[in-house]
Amino acid sequence: KCKEAITSNNGERPGKVIIIDTLMGNKDWIKQSTETIQLYDLEMMVLVSDQERTEKEWAKLFFDAGFSSYNINPVLGLRSIIEVFP
Repeated sequence: KCKEAITSNNGERPGKVIIIDTLMGNKDWIKQSTETIQLYDLEMMVLVSDQERTEKEWAKLFFDAGFSSYNINPVLGLRSIIEVFP
């Protein structure tokens, strides 16, 4: 439904989905960062039955949903801003 809502049918610039989340698998993280991610995973599993994702897992999710491309911008400590385009 997100893709349908942001896709332009009248020639206007299409929208995008913005996700702020932790991206697993970043090789630059130190031990403390990894421990923080594990805590986030535990919280996600307990609260919403979910987990943090790697870039490969995010890409599969986006492409399976019909999106054409994405950008990942690491910011906000362990968080990244992920832009997803129709």
